[in-house]
Amino acid sequence: MKAEHKKAALNRLKTIRGHLDGVIGMVEDERYCPDVMKQVSALQGSLEKVNRILLQNHVETCVMHAVEEGRSGQIVDELMETLRYTPGVTGPKHEEIPA
Repeated sequence: MKAEHKKAALNRLKTIRGHLDGVIGMVEDERYCPDVMKQVSALQGSLEKVNRILLQNHVETCVMHAVEEGRSGQIVDELMETLRYTPGVTGPKHEEIPA
């Protein structure tokens, strides 16, 4: 994994962990459901951003390597299968990874 992608993914995941602890506290405190739901949606968005970072890393490393080795068909099939389970990655939101 490229160092910048690893750093970006880990930073986001650590932030998500803290945010999740806060949402757990909201549920334990029986906070107003729409407020909790908004926070859950924010967590989902943050997780989708992590997936975009991982996808970018995968394309820049594994996919490029597979293409160089002549395994384009195999890697495209693998990538398409992965994208079936990550609709948030292929949606209209797109954010560049900081260099």
